Amino acid sequence: MIPGFSDYHGNGYAHQGSRREPGYRLGRGGGGRRGLFKVSSSPSSSSSSSHANKPSLEWASSPKWEDFDAAYFQSYSHIGIHEEMIKDHARTDTYRSAIIQNQNSIAGKVVMDVGCGTGILSIFCALAGARRVYAIEASEIAVQANEVVKANNLSDKVFVIHGKVESISIQEKVDVIISEWMGYMLLYESMLGSVIYARDKWLKPGGLILPSHATLYMAPVTHSERYRESVGFWHDVYGIDMSAMVPLAKQCAFEEPNIEAISAENVLTWPFVIKSIDCYKVTAQELQSITTKYRFSSMLRAPLHGFAFWFDAEFNCPATLPAGKHTPFTSSNSTSDLLSAANNQSKRAKSHRGLVLSTAPESEPTHWQQTILYFYEPIEVTQDQIIEGSVTLSQSMENPRFLNIHLEYSSGGRSFIKESILR
Repeated sequence: MIPGFSDYHGNGYAHQGSRREPGYRLGRGGGGRRGLFKVSSSPSSSSSSSHANKPSLEWASSPKWEDFDAAYFQSYSHIGIHEEMIKDHARTDTYRSAIIQNQNSIAGKVVMDVGCGTGILSIFCALAGARRVYAIEASEIAVQANEVVKANNLSDKVFVIHGKVESISIQEKVDVIISEWMGYMLLYESMLGSVIYARDKWLKPGGLILPSHATLYMAPVTHSERYRESVGFWHDVYGIDMSAMVPLAKQCAFEEPNIEAISAENVLTWPFVIKSIDCYKVTAQELQSITTKYRFSSMLRAPLHGFAFWFDAEFNCPATLPAGKHTPFTSSNSTSDLLSAANNQSKRAKSHRGLVLSTAPESEPTHWQQTILYFYEPIEVTQDQIIEGSVTLSQSMENPRFLNIHLEYSSGGRSFIKESILR
């Protein structure tokens, strides 16, 4: 029997929990990575109350939720999703660098990797000297993860457990929790809840969580090229006026939250912090619904086409970490400085933070890219014109892994509401 868990099947692999057939595909990469439930973009003087709905605990344990969850985990059985994430240099190399920088806190310790996927982070931790790594994975890719562990002769250190972290059982506390839980717009997929569960149940007092903090940003953007490609095209098609297609083109192109890459030149203002997350303190309840008011001042004259959302994740090092620690494997720090704002005015100095994985437009591209909410019609703004309103992000009643977006925005005396679901 391997220490730490009772349902050991040999070769470092344990299967805990039942498997169900998926009803649809969901997950980062490929089909179903984004979508829309409902969008409204019309002048309004009052706000909608639909964003106040929250999934209850009864809903989360219902058979329908179990079906959704089974489909969610089944999507991560597809190798393409894992290939996309591993090939994301900024993502994978930053995690490896964080493990190197925190080697003193990992060597000789017990680590839990929540949602290990193919097991690469678990292997990084083992190479950094972890005494034992519990690699938790609910999707069928756990089978391949176990084979990868064996191929690297780490079966005595890395134990792949096939099951949801909320359902598995181990017989010891852990010193470190590592997880790549961030979804599009940071909170899509609601995987942070699983990290919180693992933290509260298994992390020792004073233990390490990687990443330690995360911050979600938004900013108004201009993107005329995107409108020309999606809408302007129909005004002259081989000399034929097909502008009758424009309303449908706008609906198809701009109803959904779009996952795409923009540049820093598209951003009209300093970004605004929607939510700062301390992974040591955050609760699942406070993530069910997040509302904040924002106020921007445009830096230039341009059409306002929508809002962009992105995030960064911080890997804060222990204060006792020696400088210049040499490790068994090397890595380059590929992350670039993130332009962020305190009170929407001043920069937050990177020197005050640990290693940062940024998905900002000016940073090294990642598979998360940015999430863009486009308007049906742009708003012309002048330099120093105020853009203000509120945004609410909440777990969907349709499926708590989906993300409701309720956006209210005003500028130049006009007010609008846009609602959508990232699913």
